[in-house]
This record gives sequence, C-alpha cells and structure tokens, in this order.
Amino acid sequence: MPRRTGLTVRSVARGALALLLVGAGVSHVTWGRRGYRIVVPGWATRLLRTDKDAIVVASGAVEVILGVALVALPQERGRIGAAIAAFFVAVFPGNVHQWRTGRSAPGLNTDRSRFLRLFLQVPLVAWAWWSTRRR
Repeated sequence: MPRRTGLTVRSVARGALALLLVGAGVSHVTWGRRGYRIVVPGWATRLLRTDKDAIVVASGAVEVILGVALVALPQERGRIGAAIAAFFVAVFPGNVHQWRTGRSAPGLNTDRSRFLRLFLQVPLVAWAWWSTRRR
C-alpha cells in the first residue's frame, strides 16, 4: 500500500498531543512547579526516596521529552505512544490524591474541577494510543 502524505486526523491529533505534553511539562518546571507539589502523594516520596519537588520536575521533564520525541522520532511513534499512555496511567494516583485531599493546584481549584479531572485521564490514554497507532 502506498504511503499517504499530508495531514490526517491522526497526525493533527499527534501534534496536538505533543503540544499538550510540552506545555504541561514546561509548566511543571516553571510557573506551576510549586502548585503541582501538592498533587504528589506522600507515599510516592517514600517509594521513590525523594521529595515532591523532584517528582514534579522529573514528571515535567518526562512530559517535554515525550512530546518532543513524538514529533522528532516518527519511526518510533508506536512505542512513544505506549510510553505516553503509560505515563498518563502512572500520574493518575496523583490526581486521585489531589481530589481526595481537596487541595488546589493550577487550574484545579474547586472540588468539582478536581473530580472531573479524574475522568479526563481515560480520554488522554485513548488519545495517546489512537493517535500513535498505524492503522
């Protein structure tokens, strides 16, 4: 089957996902850094033997790397998509922790927004998976 060129819905979705990841990652290491610390559960610092700030910075760095890799390494997009989906699953406990503790973080300053944020994780995982699969 000949290779198609040009923009497709999947390629636009991948580009948007890459932008989302890079933007979120940059926010984790700059303006939102302090606010995102409260999302990190205490058990994560004990398990990883580090502090909340290091976890926030590391997660931001991972987001930037994944977003850039998604664009820069098209031949690896299936693996990168799986890594992005896994990343979204891995950070879900932080979202649950934030909702359960009722603490605000950038953009999530109400109980309703924190609760609704939990349901965003499924479409994020699906977006990463779908947009990076070859037909």
